[in-house]
Amino acid sequence: MSPLVQNLAVLVLAGFVGFAVISKVPNTLHTPLMSGTNAIHGIVLLGGLVVLGLGVDGVFNKILLVIAIAFGTINVVGGFLVTDRMLSMFKGKKPAPADEEEQK
Repeated sequence: MSPLVQNLAVLVLAGFVGFAVISKVPNTLHTPLMSGTNAIHGIVLLGGLVVLGLGVDGVFNKILLVIAIAFGTINVVGGFLVTDRMLSMFKGKKPAPADEEEQK
């Protein structure tokens, strides 16, 4: 079997397993799970930058690597923004400065 077919098979199987695992996660665990996956994506980005810095053969491979790093960066930043927004929903609202003066 060719390496391309093997890699595609691993990609498809990983997609199915990932979907099966994530669909079973309860809503209360979504935010911690998202934070953990953001940390893993950060490690993946670091690996991509290292591979790019070591020198990759072929222009097509370099273009794919840069696109992957760009999409990974968008994913990490967006994930942290969503996590921060979700966590801020659980914080109590601070009274406005005008309300503090009226109470005195």
